[in-house]
Amino acid sequence: MPEPATAELYRVELPMAVGFDHPARKRSVSDSLVLSLEVAGLSGIGECAPRQYVTGETSAHVAHALRALPLEVIAASVRDTDPALLLARLLREGAAALYSLPGGNNLHCLVETALLDLLGKHLSLPARDLVPAPDGPDGTAAVTSSALPVSQVLDLSLDVEEFLDTRGPFHFVKTKASHDIARDVRTVTAIRARLGDRVPVLVDANMSWTPEQAVGHTRALREAGATFVEEPLAKGAWEQLARLRAEGGLPIMLDESVCTLDDARAALAHGACDAFNIRVAKNGGPVAAARLAGFAREHGFGFQIGVQVAEVGPLITAGRTLAFRNPDALTVEGGQSDRFFPDMIVSPQPAVDRDTNTVADVVGHGFGLELNHRAAPWAEARRTEGDPAWHPVAPAATRTPHSEDHT
Repeated sequence: MPEPATAELYRVELPMAVGFDHPARKRSVSDSLVLSLEVAGLSGIGECAPRQYVTGETSAHVAHALRALPLEVIAASVRDTDPALLLARLLREGAAALYSLPGGNNLHCLVETALLDLLGKHLSLPARDLVPAPDGPDGTAAVTSSALPVSQVLDLSLDVEEFLDTRGPFHFVKTKASHDIARDVRTVTAIRARLGDRVPVLVDANMSWTPEQAVGHTRALREAGATFVEEPLAKGAWEQLARLRAEGGLPIMLDESVCTLDDARAALAHGACDAFNIRVAKNGGPVAAARLAGFAREHGFGFQIGVQVAEVGPLITAGRTLAFRNPDALTVEGGQSDRFFPDMIVSPQPAVDRDTNTVADVVGHGFGLELNHRAAPWAEARRTEGDPAWHPVAPAATRTPHSEDHT
């Protein structure tokens, strides 16, 4: 009899060395779920980062949905299918369709990234082979260089002058809007005064403007030198977004409004935006995220490869792999895990070259990471093939109390 497959869930709430503040939420700890899958002597790790204001999911919701994980079906497919063929199916169909997964985008991402990592390590494949290529399986449009420039993000916890003095060099700037448009105009003006016209500047409003405010805000930011505004209105306010796009004179990028391909189709039908912010967890895993990039390209939208604030492991390298697969992205967010977490739960720790503000291609097989000893206190539950129940792992005393207020 083969060794039974196992699934182990970690709920990771790492305190952040520096916080992150934007109009939708403040964050001082991570809130990620990490899944370790072991099948037939093979292992892989995946991650999701649920944000209720984005997809309606919380970590508690995803953990509950994971109880229905078809572990036996997944284990049988890994054991009984040629791994290269299984990987090809996974890249073509996605984990949600291939295994009829319950739940929403974050659960699908959690399982898919773990399976891709497992198969990549088993087949000794680099991360780039675990994300669909832009032009199909034989596409050659991926970046051939070893590094990509990344955005610098000015959140509300940092003064613009300190940001400009300490966070360069600048390739693309995203600034989080405040609740004071005059402050935001001053911020964009200061960035333009220092950087000139060479660097795009995006203002992310995180759904904080009303339709009555939005046209005036957008025109003021355009005059100050902004290049884009991101998610200015309530999620899915298609008609209002279309009017703002026509009257505000500033291109609109959508993030929270575009979680699925159906959302993207709605944005297209209404003429509601010019670009999408694509994030691996928000959009349901690397396969769905790659499809959304393809949709954007096909229909003339720009797109950004973004991150969830405070990713802790495989999401970081999966997102970077997606970026290397899509060199025509407007910009790439490298994340700030190096600033947020002096000690991470994975090794090697994903890095950003702060001298150049670039990220390197993922090294190694799979998504290039392994859980280290710091992960153990965050283990929450474990399931073994043949036993449908999830059993608690870590004593409650070793874990930080969960809070659904984290975003």
